[in-house]
Parts: sequence; C-alpha cells; structure tokens
Amino acid sequence: MKGGFRLEIEISDKVVAKIMNNSKKLQKIVGIDMARKIIQRFNELRSAPNFKDYLDYQIGKPHPLTGNLDNCFGIHLNRNYRLVVKPLAEQLDNNSLKECKKIDVKGVVDYHDGKCKWLIP
Repeated sequence: MKGGFRLEIEISDKVVAKIMNNSKKLQKIVGIDMARKIIQRFNELRSAPNFKDYLDYQIGKPHPLTGNLDNCFGIHLNRNYRLVVKPLAEQLDNNSLKECKKIDVKGVVDYHDGKCKWLIP
C-alpha cells in the first residue's frame, strides 16, 4: 500500500474498547478465528494512508451501511459478521474520505435477514 501517514483506529465506546483492546476478552466473546480476523482487519486498516484508499483496495469488501448504521461501513469478517466502522470525516464523499485519517470502530454485528445481532458491544 502507498506510503505516508496511516489510518488511525479509535474506539469511542468504552465497552467496545475494553473488549477490542484485550485479546483474551475478544477471543472469549467471538472465538479465536474471528478474533484473528478482527486483528487482521485492524492491521489492514492501519496500513492504509486514508479511508478512501482502504475502500479502493476492497480488502474485506467494505460497503456503506444504511438505517441505524447510516454513515458507517461494514467490513467482512466471516460469512455473516461484519466489523462496523465510522469514518471520522465531515462528509462521505470521495474528497472527504481521501482526507479521512481516523475511523471509529463501532463493533461486530450480523445485520443480515432483517436482524441486528451485535457480538460486540
């Protein structure tokens, strides 16, 4: 990936931060395979110079969300679960996302088939 400043990961929710920042708690809640995938996605996000570039790389099939997750993006973890992140940008247009150097991790959720099953928080 391109050089330069790296994307910062912030976790504003204290409960989510407590889980995501403790590998044993994370593994206990989501299992070892998904914990590894979350850590992998964090590393991939951190390696991008900005959020627009991360979207362009298509790692984890990032896609915009709607409804109660409006202004957030889902990133593939496994068949059903997604890492939900919110770019800390004024707008979600390409120019703003190109300037976006920080995201807020909201948690891990299965939002398929009309459900909204959160593993984290």
